[in-house]
Amino acid sequence: MSLPHSEGHGMSEGDNADFLKVCDELCYELSSLQELACRGAWRSILDKVAQARSRSLLSKPHEHLVYLAYNAIALTKLRRFSEAVAELELVEKGLDIYRYEAYPHHYPNRHGSMAPFVLRWLYAELPSRIGKRQESLDRFYMLLQFIREKLAKNLPDASRAVWRKREGLVINSIISHHLSHKEFKVCLDLIKELINHDLTPVARATLMTKLGYIQMQYGDLDGARGTFNGIEGIVTEGKGEIVMQNLVNRNKALMFLVEKDYVSAVMEYQKCIDRDVSDVIAINNKALCLMYMRDLSDSIKVMENALERIPTYALNETFVVNLCSMYELAYVNHSDIKKTLGSWIARVAPDDFDTSCTRI
Repeated sequence: MSLPHSEGHGMSEGDNADFLKVCDELCYELSSLQELACRGAWRSILDKVAQARSRSLLSKPHEHLVYLAYNAIALTKLRRFSEAVAELELVEKGLDIYRYEAYPHHYPNRHGSMAPFVLRWLYAELPSRIGKRQESLDRFYMLLQFIREKLAKNLPDASRAVWRKREGLVINSIISHHLSHKEFKVCLDLIKELINHDLTPVARATLMTKLGYIQMQYGDLDGARGTFNGIEGIVTEGKGEIVMQNLVNRNKALMFLVEKDYVSAVMEYQKCIDRDVSDVIAINNKALCLMYMRDLSDSIKVMENALERIPTYALNETFVVNLCSMYELAYVNHSDIKKTLGSWIARVAPDDFDTSCTRI
């Protein structure tokens, strides 16, 4: 998890390097929070925040906001959404009241909002986690307007780049909410708008891939094929970066999957794995193709080898659900095998891993 950015103009309007430097100077034990987040130790973060608050170790406004951000993220990761919503009641009072210039004795010569951007994002996202989808959408559209008001200003290039990334993040969040309800027209409009921005080749190719997936979902296979073909031209611009080459091969494999040409799909996924052994999407989908070909032994072997070789990348709920489904199809004693898998997961998984995915 990357550190939440500040929004203060005095810190290059959210420049991450400056933010880290400032926080190292101003924020109590920030590095330990960051380390715990990187390890997925979300319960430990809750404990550390609670201790810091109870012992009054947070003396500056910025410290309270950073700890609030980490606490809200940890609660969200642990699916304690109601508690996270309660934690963010502060946002409803207006994060913009927390400005550097209001505390000149703590932050001399700094100005702008000291609020980590992640708090604004969580404020928009969390209602959907407690069944209030429309409220989330409304807040995301308001957040998008807030970002575009920032972009309308005369910002330094570095600051503009940060806010452009945030705009992309929020638009992608909005797309995901609409896509989950099969509101394809809105998704297409948003993606086409975002594609017109000044994007890196990788960002453009990734966005076009999402466009192709949406086209496939509503049955426009020719449109999806055309979109995927367009990505190959962008890969040439990107000088053959592995991530982009794999994107092309995964898209080709997806078209083969739709046509039920599983052998060709496996070949495309294998090209991805040969380039990057940590391409979990390719590994997962290759195993599914083998399962569709009724080669359960090899499909299980592909999944188990990945968990053994690259557990940090492969250990996610979708991957484990698929592996457990294969166990159920392949073995009579699948419950015992899944219990063994569950015991291993309990030892190595981060706090937010949903162990119910093993269906034991």
